[in-house]
Amino acid sequence: MRMTAGNLERLPIMDRTVRIARLVFLAFLALYGVASLRAPEAGRLLDSVDLAIHETGHLVFAPLGEVPGFLGGTLFQLLLPAAFTAYFLRRGDRYGGAVCLWWVAQNCWNVSVYVADARLEELPLVGGGEHDWAYLLGAAGWLEHDIAIARAVHRLGIALFVIAIWLGFRAANWMQPAEIGRRAAPLNERTPARDSLR
Repeated sequence: MRMTAGNLERLPIMDRTVRIARLVFLAFLALYGVASLRAPEAGRLLDSVDLAIHETGHLVFAPLGEVPGFLGGTLFQLLLPAAFTAYFLRRGDRYGGAVCLWWVAQNCWNVSVYVADARLEELPLVGGGEHDWAYLLGAAGWLEHDIAIARAVHRLGIALFVIAIWLGFRAANWMQPAEIGRRAAPLNERTPARDSLR
């Protein structure tokens, strides 16, 4: 997109400090994301939040039957941040959408660890019970493919992560700086010289 007076006035105005803060936070998410994707099994900042969302998903989907009940934890863990992503994007807040899309990516890596553990069942489970992915893959006859499925989920997370960082960077850099916005404001005002050109 070329910066012209016409499209410059449509960009939201952002203070330079806010822009720098957004870029710094995005850099943090990028570095934190690289650490997370390289070692998704390591405990991370959002794991407790994601676990609570996951367990709530079991309760939400349990009335739909046994398979949806087991799958519901993972579904809710991915759908909730995806809903926030859609909400912010629909409002036109691409930066907020990018941050939430990053959260979806981080959850994909988290889920990939759980899927990869389906045959071994070494991960500690909240409240005991049956391993979601051991049950789901076993019921589908895909238990021997747990590692391949986990890799696919992990790669999906990497793709979403790259999109999130790119989208966040573009959103932070395409915001109209406040100083330019103040200078551009007179372009919309009517002046005798400008009226004579019409």
